[in-house]
Amino acid sequence: MAEQLGAKLSVLYGDNVSKQIVEYAKISQISKLVIGKSVQSSFWSRENIVDLISQEAPELDIYVIPNARGQQKNTSGTLYNFKKIRFSLSDLLKTILMLALVTSCGLAFKYWNFNVANIIMLYILGVQINAIFTKGRIFSLISSVLSVLCFNYFFTEPYYTFVAFSSNYPITFLIMLAAGLITSTLIKRIQEQVRVSAEKSYRTEVLLQTNKDLAQVDSVVEILEATVQQLKKLLDRDIVIYPIKDKVLGDESYFSTESSKYNLEKYQNFNERGVAEWVMHNNKRAGATTNTLSAANYLYLSIRGKNQSFAVIGILMKDKNELETFEKSIILAILGEAGLALEKEILREVQQKNEIQIEQEQLRVNLLRAISHDLRTPLTSISGHAKLLMKNDSTINKLQIQELSAYIYDDSMWLINLVENLLSITRLDEKIELKLEANIIDEVVEEALKHVDRHLKQHEFSLNLADELLMAKMDVALMIQVIVNLINNAVKYTPINSKIELQTKKINDELVLEVSDNGPGITDKAKEKIFDLFYTDENRQVDSKRGLGLGLSLCKSIILAHGGQIYVKDNQPNGAIIGFKLPLEEVLISDEQ
Repeated sequence: MAEQLGAKLSVLYGDNVSKQIVEYAKISQISKLVIGKSVQSSFWSRENIVDLISQEAPELDIYVIPNARGQQKNTSGTLYNFKKIRFSLSDLLKTILMLALVTSCGLAFKYWNFNVANIIMLYILGVQINAIFTKGRIFSLISSVLSVLCFNYFFTEPYYTFVAFSSNYPITFLIMLAAGLITSTLIKRIQEQVRVSAEKSYRTEVLLQTNKDLAQVDSVVEILEATVQQLKKLLDRDIVIYPIKDKVLGDESYFSTESSKYNLEKYQNFNERGVAEWVMHNNKRAGATTNTLSAANYLYLSIRGKNQSFAVIGILMKDKNELETFEKSIILAILGEAGLALEKEILREVQQKNEIQIEQEQLRVNLLRAISHDLRTPLTSISGHAKLLMKNDSTINKLQIQELSAYIYDDSMWLINLVENLLSITRLDEKIELKLEANIIDEVVEEALKHVDRHLKQHEFSLNLADELLMAKMDVALMIQVIVNLINNAVKYTPINSKIELQTKKINDELVLEVSDNGPGITDKAKEKIFDLFYTDENRQVDSKRGLGLGLSLCKSIILAHGGQIYVKDNQPNGAIIGFKLPLEEVLISDEQ
């Protein structure tokens, strides 16, 4: 009932009840303690447990709730709680066999005229050994009583009767019984403490492994799967999970154990989903072994964080056997860890989305600012030169008309190249599938040279193509854009009459294309940012137009999309080299033809 109302159940073990309660209260930082007390005092307890707790922890506020049903006896202080006896035929056989063995040894001692005290010690030893190999204190009690009876029957005069002539024997019998009960009780307590210690150790190991597994995954799906696998390993039961997204229960996923003999289809029906829906809306456990919708085949619990539920877990209860308290505590601990991990992961995803959104917004602002600023110069030039031509002034000679037309053409081509770069960036951002086809790089270079800046004629341009045909998979339109941008970049940032060279070669299994110049070169600081979007090196500016910083950034994006790499390095003795590498494709005979 307490668990159904949201309480956490913990079972404490120890010899001193009051001490265990006080220690647990201190560890759990409990300030108020409610104790249920029987009206009848225990025969064995001379001091009230409330008084003992008050003495050991005077800072605790203690509330005593007396038992209204005073006629019920308090059995918590007795050695044996007969309501919790679990009869085991195998343990009974072990007890009988141990008595038979001890009695046989005792008869041998009697035949060899051993002292009767040795036989008594032998029976006490038998009781202790029996306590080790049997479960439940009832068999220790049976062993102690039967040991006294066997000793009386076989080893006291008159033999083979339950009558004892000596007046000392009753005291001997009581001592034997007390010694047997006390030693067996101590052994059982030690076994119980060992079991509890092992359970705590196992619980700690499971939680540490759970934390380790959850720390190694980085998505909601992987966290849920790791949680299910840990529960399946712990309980050896079939698990079903319903993920929750936007307060809607998702499709279920079933996870069966390797040793499962149950047909999962038998337990899958619409009613089970209804129970999971109830758990999602009410944030409470339900299903098998509970008082809520108990006809279900699964026990349903929610994985929840501070403000929301992330999933509903269903544990197949098979024959409706209730989970042990220890298992429940571990399950709740694992689900709690999973809830924290999911909460952190969702928060991380939200932060990542916000960062991306902020970055995209910043890029948009930068792009608009750059376009509004840098388009003004060529547009003003075009409109001014066109206005002069429209006047049809007789003072303007043919040579001046050609110069004005060239200016208009150059500025128009600059704008066209800008638009092409913007369109290519948009295409890559929208993740449009690339049209990858095997192409010979010589043909792509030849086509690209038709679209480069006309001011290339003012430089000493040389083309150094590899002797062998080099082929790579590429999107031809985008690769042409890369080559054009690399050549135009060299034209833009080198003085007139400088040398510019385009070279292709094969290095290992890669196609390498490099554009080199003997201009002023690139500083180490600029090399780190040269492929960043909107970056321009104003110190290298040679012509009058300031670029938007799109060209080389676009080249990097295109080359990476092709599975290659782009780089920049110094040219010797001066200048810069910008190149890229692509995986080579085998040139077939049919391609050469």
